[in-house]
Amino acid sequence: MKCSSVLTASLILVSALAATAQTAASHPAQTPAAHPAARAAATAPVPSPSGPVKVAVIAFQAAVSQTNEFQRDFAVVQKKYEPRRTQLKSLSDDVDTLTKQLQAQSATLSDAQRSERAHAIDVKKKQLDRDTQDAQTDFQTDMQEVINRIATKVGDVMTSYANQHGYTLVIDASPSQQQSPLVLYAHESLDITRAVIDAYNEKSGVAAPAAAAPAEAPDAPAPAPKH
Repeated sequence: MKCSSVLTASLILVSALAATAQTAASHPAQTPAAHPAARAAATAPVPSPSGPVKVAVIAFQAAVSQTNEFQRDFAVVQKKYEPRRTQLKSLSDDVDTLTKQLQAQSATLSDAQRSERAHAIDVKKKQLDRDTQDAQTDFQTDMQEVINRIATKVGDVMTSYANQHGYTLVIDASPSQQQSPLVLYAHESLDITRAVIDAYNEKSGVAAPAAAAPAEAPDAPAPAPKH
């Protein structure tokens, strides 16, 4: 039995935020219906365009996950849960070992002995399930806090960048079934994702983590600003 693989996959998975949306989590973190970044964008004064509408696209989830601040805070969360992941793996290995021993020795054991050992294994399995669920929930809660906090600030930087460069419409091109509209094609010249990331990193003052693989998109998609 490899119940700890559920948590292990969840922990590794947030290194790629897009993949986390595909994780079968029993207690998925909830994305706010109206994120502060969305509310700010919705209430900000919008000047009437005097000329043609200038459109830009942004992969908002990628913009959030590729900021230096997210990479730093993500590493902190990973480190925080490493001991629990180790404990779950140890417990899972213990269950596997006891199960194999029972199977190998079953013929030489009395009914009472087999029942006693099977019960002990069942107790450990239930503990592993509970501990895995608790760890998943705690991990996702911590990650959702990081995502929401940084997404709010990225939304502010995006709005400021759009205003400064005369964009009247910014469309989220993040690959998510929950996003609308769906961008089927956009010329690369319209993509402001990298520019917003760079502007955010400059404003935050957070240095790029050393030898850190960039997260691509976790377990709960970053809420994108809506206009």
